[in-house]
Amino acid sequence: MKILITGGAGFIGAALGQRLLDRGDTVHAVDTLNDYYEVSLKQARLSRLQDREGFSFDRLDIADRAAVAELFEKHQFDAVMNLAAQAGVRYSLENPAAYVDANLVGFGNILEGCRHSKVGHLVYASSSSVYGSNTKLPYSENDAVDHQVSLYAASKKANELMAHTYAHLYDLPCTGLRFFTVYGPWGRPDMAFFTFTQAMRPGEKIPAFNHGKMLRDFTYIDDIVAGVIRVIDSPARPDPDYSHDAPMPSSSDAPYRVYNIGNGRPVELLKYIEVLEDALGIKADKDMLPMQAGDVKATTADTSALERDMGYRPETTVEEGLARFAQWYRDYYK
Repeated sequence: MKILITGGAGFIGAALGQRLLDRGDTVHAVDTLNDYYEVSLKQARLSRLQDREGFSFDRLDIADRAAVAELFEKHQFDAVMNLAAQAGVRYSLENPAAYVDANLVGFGNILEGCRHSKVGHLVYASSSSVYGSNTKLPYSENDAVDHQVSLYAASKKANELMAHTYAHLYDLPCTGLRFFTVYGPWGRPDMAFFTFTQAMRPGEKIPAFNHGKMLRDFTYIDDIVAGVIRVIDSPARPDPDYSHDAPMPSSSDAPYRVYNIGNGRPVELLKYIEVLEDALGIKADKDMLPMQAGDVKATTADTSALERDMGYRPETTVEEGLARFAQWYRDYYK
């Protein structure tokens, strides 16, 4: 297949590109290479892909309507994996315009490109953040998700609504993946496992919000990529059991699906820090802090639907995953 990955120099995008090339797919990636975090890391991820047969890349902003239209006119993609987005809950409090541009305008441009070029399957990144202030755990795709607590989360919920509209109006198969706290080698420096490591090495304090009682469904990158590929290979279809009298949020009579993609085994933040301490051989100096605006106390994924439909079974423990991250970090940063 010929597959477009937007956000192709990002953490998940670059790892997905490697795996798709390994199995013989043709991959075209686009990315803005913006400076939300260190550009050199994005370039390093990209450099591991650029010399591989079947790979091509364009520096492109998906919020640029004309550029996205030209991209889809130039290429005929069998599938699209939309990972390009402005990420981060906390940053959305500081720069909301970035989320409107990338996550709303940009996603609309991708939908239009897929519609006009008749792409066989659009898979896109949603987020566990859409569950917002929900307290029922584990989170299920059929829970109501109408009370987001950050603009980032709201933009991801909007993506699901936009995708359903295109699935309904234009018969475009769309599958949304609600990612749960992805970590591992080549990860994002704005995420806790990375920022903790950067602070712990020189002996600086690390913030433990909610006094370390946060609960997160940490999911290792290889498990995420394996699940994403299974989804790309299985275009969404109308749900034959869908009822308009009792509609289920995760499916439709249009070719539309939403899945949780996580580990299903949540870990408390203090425990996660302990495992990271062991992996790095460094004791953390923790700054116990209250909850911060826009955050949620716990995330836990019910992944039974993805397991039922795609055979998805994450296997990597946090002990294994953080040990691999720690070794990569030592190697990469010398």
